Amino acid sequence: MSHSFHRQLVFTIKDRCRVCFTCVRECPVKAIKIINGQAEVINDRCIGCGNCVRVCSQGAKIPLRSVDAVNELLLSKNKIAACIAPSFPAEFDEIQDYRILAGMIRKLGFDFVTEVSFGADLVAREYEQMIQRNDYEGDISSDCPAIVYFIRHYHPDMVPYLAPIASPMVAMSRVMKKKHGDDLKVVFIGPCFAKKAETTEVDEVLTFRELREMFDNLNIRPENTDPSGFDPPHSGKGAIFPVSHGLYCTANNQEAIPEERVIIAEGQVNYKEAIREFEEGYIRKKHLMLLCCEGCIMGPGTSPGGKRFARSSAVGEYVTRKLEVLDRQAWVRDIEEYKTLDLSQTFTPEDRRIAPPDNVDVVNALQSMGKFAPKDHLNCGACGYDTCVDHASAIVNGLAETEMCLPFSIEKLHDSINNLNVSNEKLARAKAALKQSEKLAHMGQLSAGIAHELNNPLGVITMYSNILMDEAQEGDTVREDLKLIVEQAERCKKIVSGLLNFARKNQVALTETDVVKFMQHSLNSIVKPENIQCSFNPMIADPIARLDIDQMMQVLTNLEKNAIEAMPSGGTLIVGVEGDAEEITFIVTDTGLGIQKENMDKLFTPFFTTKEMGKGTGLGLALIYGIVKMHKGKIHVDSNADQLSGPLGTTFRITIPRGM
Repeated sequence: MSHSFHRQLVFTIKDRCRVCFTCVRECPVKAIKIINGQAEVINDRCIGCGNCVRVCSQGAKIPLRSVDAVNELLLSKNKIAACIAPSFPAEFDEIQDYRILAGMIRKLGFDFVTEVSFGADLVAREYEQMIQRNDYEGDISSDCPAIVYFIRHYHPDMVPYLAPIASPMVAMSRVMKKKHGDDLKVVFIGPCFAKKAETTEVDEVLTFRELREMFDNLNIRPENTDPSGFDPPHSGKGAIFPVSHGLYCTANNQEAIPEERVIIAEGQVNYKEAIREFEEGYIRKKHLMLLCCEGCIMGPGTSPGGKRFARSSAVGEYVTRKLEVLDRQAWVRDIEEYKTLDLSQTFTPEDRRIAPPDNVDVVNALQSMGKFAPKDHLNCGACGYDTCVDHASAIVNGLAETEMCLPFSIEKLHDSINNLNVSNEKLARAKAALKQSEKLAHMGQLSAGIAHELNNPLGVITMYSNILMDEAQEGDTVREDLKLIVEQAERCKKIVSGLLNFARKNQVALTETDVVKFMQHSLNSIVKPENIQCSFNPMIADPIARLDIDQMMQVLTNLEKNAIEAMPSGGTLIVGVEGDAEEITFIVTDTGLGIQKENMDKLFTPFFTTKEMGKGTGLGLALIYGIVKMHKGKIHVDSNADQLSGPLGTTFRITIPRGM
């Protein structure tokens, strides 16, 4: 009879998948595809080992559920047999009298309740005869369906070496149908949900966890159940089958199997390595007894949290008690009755291997994750793959995503945070500039109104003061008083003129200008004390721009004078110009005392000054702001007045469009 594999065994609840990639790491055949960060099982590649279900802490991976199908079967008119795997003492260790367990299963509606371990007795005899043959060439046990799927799909050349012997489950199904008729429906109960896809000879498969669920649904408890023994045929040493070395102990009844002919390997790493060495010829002419789990007692269909050695001990104690009361004559008769039963099984290869991707594509995938050299390959395993090359190959094959690389994702996150910080800083500056602009706009309207109101009386004061001064005699003390009035009136007119310039909008006369020469000229136009060092750093390829020469000269000279005044004890004045195709930036830097933080947002407010009384009107920077605004430009100021925070000084950066 053939061996088939069609049903999907594991499903994903997407809402629970949390991008941890643990299932990828634990899947021995990488039958997991990551789509938008969520892991989906690829049914064609799955071997049903259950590792993904076992390790998923969020419960996102769930096995095929058979409870409803079994309930429907129990409601039918068919005779139904429950065949329970020999690992049941490891699962139901709270039930000391296993006749109670048999009674509980019978209460669910089963007509027969029997142990699969009798099938293990039959199968073990087949293995024993095969291994003892003189012409024995070596083989691989076929009782674990996950191992069978692994070989058929990923080592198809090894399929001829699979032992052509049915598993204990299939053997027991054939026994029960021979005993009770082919119309009998068989439900296997065990620790493994890979059994759900092993064969069509068994009608349904329940895991131990599903059996517990059915007990709970019907409130079936040991205390409300009468003992009921298992139905014949009864087993012998086959009950030890699910523990480590179980098949060897069962088959080797007379200790006739040479130990050197048998290699036993359990668990994901060991069975894969054993198959690889067998395939490469290192351990040929050996019988490989392989289990995907660490013994069936630790299968994925068992309750979580069980202790391996405690479970093994529970099975051992059950077998000891069982053999003490075993009717050996009846057991021998049963073995003789079914020894001619067909226990053969055939297997066909179904190659599911994926061809290695092109090396160029792998390199491109690695580079997309920032891995340009071997030193960049951390091989940390956080993605679920053993190496960065394996991960890149999976990306090329459409099974993985670049974001699965934790170092790469962290680096991207850092870049995003840095970009966000830059954006936040720009936004904060823009908000501050908008706030300043609104404030200055209101100040401009107020200043313009005040200036217009003051111009007329100031003109009258100036005119009549000059008339009176002309009429006064030389040497007259009144003449000196009138002269002072005229001077102060002229000073007021300059202040008013500054207010008007501050409030003025879009009044610029753009002229094509060489900004390098223009900047140099501004530096030559100011008086520089001997204790001030000057430096000019033009950093611009194309120096031609359109600007209002007179007004921008006023801007630069005011900034340069302010910089010199900020360095009373001497220092360095650095001016420069830089730009690109769209904008130019004038830079004025001093190494002076710096501007206090609390004054930074007041710099461009009219009449605000930190200079001594009589040495400043507080209109210089406000006027500069107005001129830059008329050029559709912007001003940025950096300053440090705290020696503990670094070098003292202030830098003004004025950026305006080229205006070409």
